[in-house]
Amino acid sequence: MRPETDVTKATELRPGVAAIISNGEGKILLQRRSDNGLWGLPGGSVEIGESVRDAIMREVREETGLTVEVVRLIGVYSDPTVQIVRYADGNVVHYISSVFACRILAGTLQTCDETLDLQFFDPAHLPEDLVPMHHLRVQDWTTNTPAAFIR
Repeated sequence: MRPETDVTKATELRPGVAAIISNGEGKILLQRRSDNGLWGLPGGSVEIGESVRDAIMREVREETGLTVEVVRLIGVYSDPTVQIVRYADGNVVHYISSVFACRILAGTLQTCDETLDLQFFDPAHLPEDLVPMHHLRVQDWTTNTPAAFIR
């Protein structure tokens, strides 16, 4: 997955979800993705017949091994200048992503086919190789504003 700058190349619009999971000490969980090697927030696509709440809980469980509860909506992100990505197979998708703050309820960190590594990072010192669209999401979370961002 990599950013696509030409909006006319998008062939699909897809609802997505992502989680900002804090460890209680102000650090957030990032996964090193197997599809592009970059660090990013756990998340993925909403499946047909699934709510966004169920989707984020499923994606987090699949990608991290953790059971979480949704605390609040951070924002909805749809700006085509950053929300269109090209996959290695040639598919170009415009994501409309809902990002949620989540709290860990249970589980132990474990990797899977989609996740090469899992680590907690200080939001002020994120890895340089972070998925580009995730910078703004983390920044919005750090404002601790109760109202959701629409971007």
